[in-house]
Amino acid sequence: MRMKVWGSALVLLFVTGSVALAAGSSLPETVTLSAGWLLQDAAKVTQNGDAIASANFKPQGWYSATVPGTVLTSLVNAGVYREPLYGENSRPDKIPDSLARTNYWYRTVFEVPKTYAGRRVWLNLEGINFSSQVWVNGTQVGTMKGAFKRGIFDISSVVKPGRKAVLAVLVSPQPHPGDPHEHTIRDGVGKNGGITAIDGPTFLSTIGWDWIPAIRDRDTGIWQKVFLSATGPVVIRDPLVTTDLPLPKIDTADVSVQARMENVTDAPQKGVLKGSFGDVTFEQSVEVAAHSSQTVTVDPKSTPAMHMEHPKLWWPNGYGPQNLYKLHMSFEVDGKTSDDKNVSFGVRKFTYSVPDSENLTISVNGVRVFIRGGNWGLDEAMKRNPRERLEAQIRMHQIANLNMIRNWVGQSTSEDFYELCDKYGILVWDEFFQPNPSDGPDPDDFETYMANVRDKILRFRNHAAIVLWCARNEGYPPKRIDDALRVLMNELEPTRLYQANSADGRGVNSHGPYHWRTPREFYVYDEAFKTEIGSISVPTLESIHGMMPEKDWETINDDWAQHDFAKGAADGDKYPAMIADRYGKVANLADFVRKSQLANYEAFRAMYEGRNAKLFYPTTGVITWMSNPAQPSFVWQLYHHDLEPNSALFAVKKAAEPVHIQLNEANGEVEVINNLDSPLESAHAHLTIYNLDGAVQYQRDFEVSAAPSLATRLGSVEWPSTLSSVHFVKLELRDATGKLISENFYWRALPEHQDDLKALDSLPLVMLGASVIRREVEGKIFVTVTLQNTGKNVALMTHLQLRRQHSGERVLPVYYSDNYVSLLPNETRTITIEAATADLKGEDALVVLDGWNVGVNTATSAGVSVETNVGALVDHWPLTGLPMEDAR
Repeated sequence: MRMKVWGSALVLLFVTGSVALAAGSSLPETVTLSAGWLLQDAAKVTQNGDAIASANFKPQGWYSATVPGTVLTSLVNAGVYREPLYGENSRPDKIPDSLARTNYWYRTVFEVPKTYAGRRVWLNLEGINFSSQVWVNGTQVGTMKGAFKRGIFDISSVVKPGRKAVLAVLVSPQPHPGDPHEHTIRDGVGKNGGITAIDGPTFLSTIGWDWIPAIRDRDTGIWQKVFLSATGPVVIRDPLVTTDLPLPKIDTADVSVQARMENVTDAPQKGVLKGSFGDVTFEQSVEVAAHSSQTVTVDPKSTPAMHMEHPKLWWPNGYGPQNLYKLHMSFEVDGKTSDDKNVSFGVRKFTYSVPDSENLTISVNGVRVFIRGGNWGLDEAMKRNPRERLEAQIRMHQIANLNMIRNWVGQSTSEDFYELCDKYGILVWDEFFQPNPSDGPDPDDFETYMANVRDKILRFRNHAAIVLWCARNEGYPPKRIDDALRVLMNELEPTRLYQANSADGRGVNSHGPYHWRTPREFYVYDEAFKTEIGSISVPTLESIHGMMPEKDWETINDDWAQHDFAKGAADGDKYPAMIADRYGKVANLADFVRKSQLANYEAFRAMYEGRNAKLFYPTTGVITWMSNPAQPSFVWQLYHHDLEPNSALFAVKKAAEPVHIQLNEANGEVEVINNLDSPLESAHAHLTIYNLDGAVQYQRDFEVSAAPSLATRLGSVEWPSTLSSVHFVKLELRDATGKLISENFYWRALPEHQDDLKALDSLPLVMLGASVIRREVEGKIFVTVTLQNTGKNVALMTHLQLRRQHSGERVLPVYYSDNYVSLLPNETRTITIEAATADLKGEDALVVLDGWNVGVNTATSAGVSVETNVGALVDHWPLTGLPMEDAR
């Protein structure tokens, strides 16, 4: 079928099926410039940019530079400074704060590919913090300002394909780096932020917050990829793909594609825009005047093929598969490819309200999604977050059954971040670059601020995972910025919600609390959509050992404060006393970690179960502060900076199950939480209460019929009078066939001393039986560990850790099907562990176990063994009492 379209779009064709596009020469590959970079303090270089960017310039005494990376990363890698995030290495007497007030030259020599001959040559800089001058072969080709705006420069006139060229970039830090507050036991973590916020689009958190100390260069540098590309005379700019569904039906979808064709030459150009995705292809003829652009739209009105039958939908984690389509677009001039773009997108529809509530309620494809998320303050303190590491971080959110990451103040903005959220079904609450008004002033450069916002939207808006844009953290933006953002959303974002304030409007609330609380306290609230709520989250013993020298292990001192354990919002100064009052006097660091894993699990499970209890009436979302740590820390995390999860991750995984059974720890009711859009019929629940000695005291069965998207109450527990001072509650939920859907396990004190769990220390050691099998598939190792409790007592909080057999070093990252599990008498549990085979470094695998009262009988099979983690035992270490240094 052929249609005529008048105007600059001359001819439009569409067809379904696997029809190949017309033949044409493909574009040369892009070339990433990541090697051969040098770095120097600009004050030590007397020449100007034209000289530095010439072939005759000979760098003397320059440092090898890491690109992408920050200045401090380069200097650490060059051996100038020690690892800043270890111990107290980043104190100002060891790394000067003057790094944030220094200009730097970056320089590299590269070769322009011969295949670029006859084409436009482009230099692409995806992110520099904060501003820069860019020179190529002695000529300044452009400038950049703001950490989140790309620099794309036509360097065709200053380079020659097949020959070497010199690139020099003068990088300047943000104008207002501020004077950071040092984290100490005496002063606590201090004031958040400061003057850095006045600069707007930058890593303003690097002045220091209560979750990160000052980063001495404020992440100045070429922090994102640099690459070369080649095109013809017409370039495809700012593609946009939007999708729509005729809800409540989801068996068809309308897809619209829009892009701007830019003619970068002195002559008018005629060509054909071609596109394909799935079984759909389209073509459109376009004429573009010299040095101008033409916006082209392809939608179902003009191209019926854009109305898809039976689309493969993209769903958030836990609600369905993450299907993605890849749109390939090309623009051909005289039968040759002038430019092409690949755009990944998902067919899905977001809505933000429901008839029975005024609160922000996010639905995807017509299904209400209860938001369970994690805040990211910064992906990594020094922006050292390659894709492999980032994938581990986001995958652990998927494993924890989370479905959202809040990109707090836009500090974790990168292409890999969004691509991986698309892949794993993690919705993104995305933000721009303003903190709480009390944490810093409004931006003073409106034009730079809005230019960075615009480029961020244009660059990332096609990602399926981004669900809304938020203007400011815990406050409203200035009217001028708010007005401009609303205009920008109407222009660039036709489908997503604009939320002005992360703490107000549509039932949204923030402001913590951020300290450890008892489980029952997490059930008391009056807000619907909670964007920040947190707790201390102590890492494993091995992670603590890895983040500070041995001299600091057994005394809570300024090294601990440097890693966020001090007075402040997390109440680090009060936490040790709480642990002792609740679980018993702390013997040493190993005992502190052992007891803190119970505290982690209790708080983080309740953080989500407390919201489950009022599912959609009125609660619609909860986002923990925080899920990802920017540095090695004692607080606000599901896993450590080294990527080892602590018990908090598995507590969240439990509470955030799609269909979940729980004990309401505020009122003693048993509840079934059905997050899905289909009812649970003819199911059965079973409750058993055990005393400390493992004896059964009470059992009860429940018939379960649970409506979709609702919390169903099964009834209150009738607590028997024979309970020991501390006892255990086991819940099981099975479907109509008897298949286990959900299980849960609680430790509980009698009401007259409900916060005294010291009796847990009377549990005897339980030696578990074990069997283990190792297999390898496509570069991955899978270890299956089956544990058996043949004793009479509960084995509480059994923790597995994968290591290399010979060195004893941990393998990281590792993905566990479950962890910190408790085994009842005569119970068997199977856990699967996954890691990259290469991370074993040729050694056999070793799984070590520890826990509250757990050991294991050694087991071995081909290439793998299981044994007790002796180093985690309390009596393996001297009794120190883990004192806190005087706050003097």
